[in-house]
Amino acid sequence: MLFNSVSFLIFFPIVLVLYFYLPQKLRWMMLLAASYIFYMFWEPKYIVLIVFVTLVNYAASLLIAKAEKKGAKRLWLTAGLIISLGLLVVFKYASFFNESTRALFSLMGFNYPVKQFSLILPMGISFFTFQSLSYTIDVYRGRTPVEKHVGYFALYVSYFPQLVAGPIERSDNLLPQLKKEFVFDYDRAVQGLQRMLYGFFLKIFIADNIAKCVNVVYDNPSAFSGLAYIGATFLFAIQIFCDFAGYSEIAIGSAKVMGIDLMENFRQPYFATSVKDFWHRWHISLSTWFGDYVYIPLGGSRVKPARKYFNIMAVFLLSGLWHGAAWTFVIWGFLHGAMRVIEEFFAKPRKALESQLSGGRKNAYRVTSAILVFLFVCFGWIFFRANSVGDAFYIVSHLFSDVRQWNEFAYIDSVRSAMLMKFTTVFLPLVFGLSVMLFVWARREKHKGIHRMVNGWPSLVRWGMYFAFGLMICLMFILGNSEAQFIYFQF
Repeated sequence: MLFNSVSFLIFFPIVLVLYFYLPQKLRWMMLLAASYIFYMFWEPKYIVLIVFVTLVNYAASLLIAKAEKKGAKRLWLTAGLIISLGLLVVFKYASFFNESTRALFSLMGFNYPVKQFSLILPMGISFFTFQSLSYTIDVYRGRTPVEKHVGYFALYVSYFPQLVAGPIERSDNLLPQLKKEFVFDYDRAVQGLQRMLYGFFLKIFIADNIAKCVNVVYDNPSAFSGLAYIGATFLFAIQIFCDFAGYSEIAIGSAKVMGIDLMENFRQPYFATSVKDFWHRWHISLSTWFGDYVYIPLGGSRVKPARKYFNIMAVFLLSGLWHGAAWTFVIWGFLHGAMRVIEEFFAKPRKALESQLSGGRKNAYRVTSAILVFLFVCFGWIFFRANSVGDAFYIVSHLFSDVRQWNEFAYIDSVRSAMLMKFTTVFLPLVFGLSVMLFVWARREKHKGIHRMVNGWPSLVRWGMYFAFGLMICLMFILGNSEAQFIYFQF
């Protein structure tokens, strides 16, 4: 089920009514059933995968907790990892590895006997697999107690607000909250609904409108030239943020109404002053997951420089592959990994330079750093969004192919027209949307929560704003492609 669908607008109020009507001891059953129904709206038969992953990690964690010897604990952990990751590999990467092997054999002049095949990628498989694995690993490490109640553990794996696109929760945060009795709280409900409304705004009003312009360029790059590529790439940077951050806002908001606090997943990523800083702000739940369960076990930064650089590259290559079974994502991960290695190599000189600056010079340095990081991130988005490696390199090699025409208004207008950029569907959402986003950021920074500031407004102004936003979103539902899939559903 999509958040931006009529089905969800019916589903969520029903869940809330049942949630607050039922006694605490029955809530987990209702939420588990609701979560499974939420997932089965996409493809009912694939609910078997969630149940299977749940039971595998539930059994592995119990056996780990029961085992007395470390070797036995390691054995059950390994079994859980192999089965869970094996399922992920089969559905998400088998076809990719098969075609890559076929291409390699062809390049070497050998015959490859395995035929081409493809499997339907189960929605959100990477998210619920990683979430369940983090629990099993934490039980092995002794960082979280084993959960003996299979129902609560199943709910932890499949909790519907963050089931298919995160945030990737940790058991020590989510599991206790699922068990805690919660009485309806008006202020929390308002805060949650505010965040949901903001998330719908980001997705429907901004991301889905911009997507039309991005798609027309990236789906047929040979029909365009440099200015269109640059424009589409900057628009995609806004689209993917509004799409994914919008999902996270709806997920966090809907959980908050039910008394559950999910972890924040974004923190103004395009204001980052380094690639390292960017990954502390973008998809925070995934970057911390790779840090805790891949980077640190590899040795982290407490090793020799060469090994540290290897660890960084390994994490980013795996992160790229996590995002999609395609070489475009691997290259995207490599670019970020390479830049992180460069940053680490020059970390001391850069820190020394920044310490010598003060006042206006220091601010100028940070602004310049933020601009350069944003440009680098946008360059990486070319590979992330391109339909193939060939398309990506074609776009990169033609970014400035028409630079001599950039001073011609007629040419710029023709590019705008070809990209389907209209005032009402692109420029108005961009100007209005970016203004709202900057306003939200500024007030959150100052007040540590925009809801506190909004709740201080007169009731007429506050509810007038809610009505305007709600009406605008309803109009987008009616007039636009309101049920466009979220980008991160494919991961």
